[in-house]
Amino acid sequence: MKAVRFHAYGDSDVLVHEDTDRPVPGAGQVVLRVAGTSFNPVDVVIRAGTMKDVFPVEFPHTPGVDVAGVVTATGEGAGSLRSGDAVIGFLPMNVPGSAAEYVAAPAEILAAAPEHGELADAAALPAVGLTAWQALFEHADLKAGQSILINGAGGAVGGYAVQLAARAKAEVTATAGARSAERVRSFGASRVVDYAATPVVEAVAGRRFDVVLNLVRTGDEETQALVDLVADGGIYVSTTTPGTADAARGVRTASVYVRSDASQLAELVGLVDAGELRIDVARRRPLTELAAVHDEAVSGRLAGKTVLTP
Repeated sequence: MKAVRFHAYGDSDVLVHEDTDRPVPGAGQVVLRVAGTSFNPVDVVIRAGTMKDVFPVEFPHTPGVDVAGVVTATGEGAGSLRSGDAVIGFLPMNVPGSAAEYVAAPAEILAAAPEHGELADAAALPAVGLTAWQALFEHADLKAGQSILINGAGGAVGGYAVQLAARAKAEVTATAGARSAERVRSFGASRVVDYAATPVVEAVAGRRFDVVLNLVRTGDEETQALVDLVADGGIYVSTTTPGTADAARGVRTASVYVRSDASQLAELVGLVDAGELRIDVARRRPLTELAAVHDEAVSGRLAGKTVLTP
């Protein structure tokens, strides 16, 4: 089979599209014929070796943590999964990934794929959808009627966070660039702030929010300004830059480290099938262009979620 692999840490030029052996399912695993994978920023830091102490990999390594595909083989203890089942999943970050024609995956992390739409596109859901879900409902405990500021709503996690928060009947204020504003508004944001035109703190002057969800990397001063926008007794949640709690006002902080969760993923799929959650794919590209996708992401030219197909 063909796969994209790297044999050492480095820049995008270490990514090579090459022949390798098709995986065989181990105990508790299934092998999937990959319909699609998707790019996530963590792919860059794993490839570069920036987080090798946290996510060590064995060389050669195949990247890709999101997968949508069809079961072709099952190992002992793979549960109810059978050949021909269409599934999606968020793979462990340090095992051979889904940038390949076939991948071995733990059966316990997989959920049935959405019944509608292209199977490959469903690879745009697992990692970022779970990140949004866990940030909103595990860390922030978001409730109907609460107000939330989502900083960085134009990104992939932000798109799902806006949709899920609006569905939960929260009042959503979102920051997004001009090219993303209409999409974010269509997801249910009641107000969209163009951060390039007006700093968010100025744009929402005089307001505080029950929840501030920060999805972009911020400096110390900006991070503190976002924490200051949290209402008394509220919470600052971040996938990037940690904040400092304000005990005097009862403001808590939390950092999100997404984990694979098949039951939560199944709930997200259920919302997709019910028409209550939209999978948004900015671009579909062949897997052979993965190195170019990495470069575009690093330079800030990658808009939205990119799905790659073998």
